[in-house]
Amino acid sequence: MLDRLRVAVVHEWLVDYSGSERVLEQILLLFPQADLYAIVDFLPDELRGFIQHRQVRTSLIQTLPFAKTKFRQYLPLMPLAIEQFDLSGYDLVISSAHAVAKGVLTGPDQLHISYVHSPIRYAWDMQHQYLRESGLEKGLKSWLVRWFLHQMRLWDTRTANGVDFFVANSAFIARRIQKVYRRSAAVIYPPVDVTNFDLCEQKEDFYLTASRFVPYKRVDLIVEAFSQLGDRELIVIGDGGNAKELQAIAGKNVTFLGYLPPTELRKYMQRAKAFVFAAEEDFGITPVEAQACGTPAIAYGKGGVLETVRGLDCDRPTGVFFAEQSVESLKSAIMLFEQECDRIQPSNCRDRAMHFAPERFQQEFSNFIAQAWAARAR
Repeated sequence: MLDRLRVAVVHEWLVDYSGSERVLEQILLLFPQADLYAIVDFLPDELRGFIQHRQVRTSLIQTLPFAKTKFRQYLPLMPLAIEQFDLSGYDLVISSAHAVAKGVLTGPDQLHISYVHSPIRYAWDMQHQYLRESGLEKGLKSWLVRWFLHQMRLWDTRTANGVDFFVANSAFIARRIQKVYRRSAAVIYPPVDVTNFDLCEQKEDFYLTASRFVPYKRVDLIVEAFSQLGDRELIVIGDGGNAKELQAIAGKNVTFLGYLPPTELRKYMQRAKAFVFAAEEDFGITPVEAQACGTPAIAYGKGGVLETVRGLDCDRPTGVFFAEQSVESLKSAIMLFEQECDRIQPSNCRDRAMHFAPERFQQEFSNFIAQAWAARAR
């Protein structure tokens, strides 16, 4: 029945292959007949396989000056741009949203399901953190940005009314949806390609973190904590704008390897004593990937990671949480992990990660859409 529907899939922007794109990939596999829409499409040729080399229908922003490298600067135009997609010819519209995709216009005879990675973080509860990290706490430019974010919240709230059913990528995001839209959301965890990460039960004497170097990832916290501990080796994989600042605060026990291709990253994940994760994420894919390798997580105990890692208070634990984004809290968690690590078995980590396999996502998402379509028909 679902294969006979006329389907449109709307994604924010196509520039790389990361967390939200993995969800998009599975949705397109479920609906090979779907047409794909995006604000912009600048995917390089070598990444177009995950969208099955489809032609993407883009917005007016695609043609604006410097859009390929500066498309995010056009955020004020994106609500208008997303509303210009004519989706009137489709039975089912699926939006994959973390900014504006859910704002597409649909009619009363269409079913609109929005898979939400997060409501617009920097417009809602993370506004003050965004302003602080961007150096926009004071001045005229600060007030202009605050006014724009206020207008974005109004638009974001209004367009929630055009969604028939919300799906959240974690219970944490479902609570955020309830808070900002006053709507309930089903929870369907995103797919993680766990089969690409082989179990390794022999661990070496080093800790690992891997991330983009952006402020909210809190790599600085991890580097500083291990630098203070001194006698525990930390390997840092990733790159970003503040790499030099991180290297400046690092002790001799901290090694930076820069960006590594996925095959090399997996080797380090397999051999690490533990994977350290300090961000507050909506879901958090890398701790799941580490667990797929049989590697425990030492993670900040907030956000989606509470749903993917089993703490020491659980049967068959797979990691340790720290309560605050502070150096002392992380150091205490490292000490606790070393005291209790015998309780955390690589096989249990692997079993936990398998819960997030792509096959599970496809089954749950297709069942949800079938039920939603049936409910609409009644």
